[in-house]
Amino acid sequence: MRLANIFRLGVKELRSLAADPVLVFLILYTFTYAIYAVASGANFEVSNAAVAVVDDDRSALSLRLRDAVLPPQFASVVELTAPEADAALDAGDAVFVLHIPSGFEADLLRGRDATLLLDIDATAMTQAGNGAAYLQSIIAREISAAAGRDDGMTGDLPIDLVVRSRFNPNLSSVWFNAVMQVINNVTMLSVILAGAALIREREHGTIEHLLVMPVRPAEIMAAKIWANGSVIVVASVLSLIGMVQGVLAVPIHGSLLLYTAGAVLYQFSVTALGILLATIARSMPQFGLLVIPVIVTMNLLSGSSTPLESMPVWLQKVMMLSPATHFVAFSQAVLYRGAGLDVVWPTLAILAGIGFGIFAIALARFRRKIVEMG
Repeated sequence: MRLANIFRLGVKELRSLAADPVLVFLILYTFTYAIYAVASGANFEVSNAAVAVVDDDRSALSLRLRDAVLPPQFASVVELTAPEADAALDAGDAVFVLHIPSGFEADLLRGRDATLLLDIDATAMTQAGNGAAYLQSIIAREISAAAGRDDGMTGDLPIDLVVRSRFNPNLSSVWFNAVMQVINNVTMLSVILAGAALIREREHGTIEHLLVMPVRPAEIMAAKIWANGSVIVVASVLSLIGMVQGVLAVPIHGSLLLYTAGAVLYQFSVTALGILLATIARSMPQFGLLVIPVIVTMNLLSGSSTPLESMPVWLQKVMMLSPATHFVAFSQAVLYRGAGLDVVWPTLAILAGIGFGIFAIALARFRRKIVEMG
C-alpha cells in the first residue's frame, strides 16, 4: 500500500464528512449533550424513594424509626393503614412499606423476639435492592440505640469491618455513566461512520471512480478507517476533557495520552467492522437495521453496562471475541484506576490482534464486492 494514496483518500473522506451536516450534528450531539443527559439522568443510586409506614405500635420507637428515614435517599414518610399500603404498592405510589406491629417496642425491651415487615416493590430493581439495604441499616441503628447499644448493630460481631470505596468514594453513578457513555458512543459512531461512508460511495456512484484509479482496495479501506477513526478519537478525547471533566466534574485518574493510543487501536477494529457490515448491506436502510443489533449487543455485553463477571461463563467467552469488551476493560483501568502501560499492554495486544482479524475479513469482503461491481 502507498501511504500517499491512503492519505489523499482519507482527506477526501474528511471533506465528504464535513459536507454532511447531519453526520456533523450527530457527532457533536453524541459527544456533548448525549453524554450529559445519560450521565446526569440515568442514576443507579436510591433517590427520593417513596416510603409508607403502617404503624400499629404507636410507640416512641416506631416514631423514631419513621423520623430516621430522611432525604435525599427517601421522600417524606407517609403513614397509611394496611389496606391503603397494599393499594399504594399496587398503584406504584410506594416502593417500600414498613409494617410495625402492635407491641413491637415492648417486646424488644423485654428481650422477646420482635418482627418488622418490609414490603418492597421489586419492579424498581435498583431502588429495591439498594433501598432495602439502606432501610435495614437505618432500622438496625435505631433499634440498637433504643436498646442502649452504641455500635449500630443488633448482634455481636468478632470483627470491626471498615469499608473504603476506591476510585469512586461517594459511589456516584454519574462518575461511571459519564465515562462509559463516551466509550459506548465511540463504538456506535465508529461503526456507523465507516459503514455509511462506504454505502454513500456506492449510492452516489463515486466508488466506480475509485475503481478506475490506480489505488488498491486495501488503500481505499485503510483511508476510510483512518479518516473516520481519527474524527471519533479526537471527539472522544475532547468530550472527556470538556464534558466529563469540565461540565460533569468527573475526575480522570489516568493518562489521556495512553487512552488515545488505545482508542486508535480500537478504531482499527470497529471501523473495519463497520465496513464489513456495509459490504453485507445493499442500502443505507439495510445497513441501519444490521447495525442496531450489533451495536446493542456490543454495548450491553461489553461490561460497560453490567459487570462481565455476572454473565454466564459461555457468554463471557463469546464476548472475549468482541473488541468492545477489551476496550471497556482498558478504558476502565486507565481512566478510573490510573493504570499505566505496564498493566494494560496485554489488553492492547489482544485488541490489536482482534483488529487485524476483523480487518482481514472486511478486506476480503470488500475486494469481492469491488470485483462484483467491476
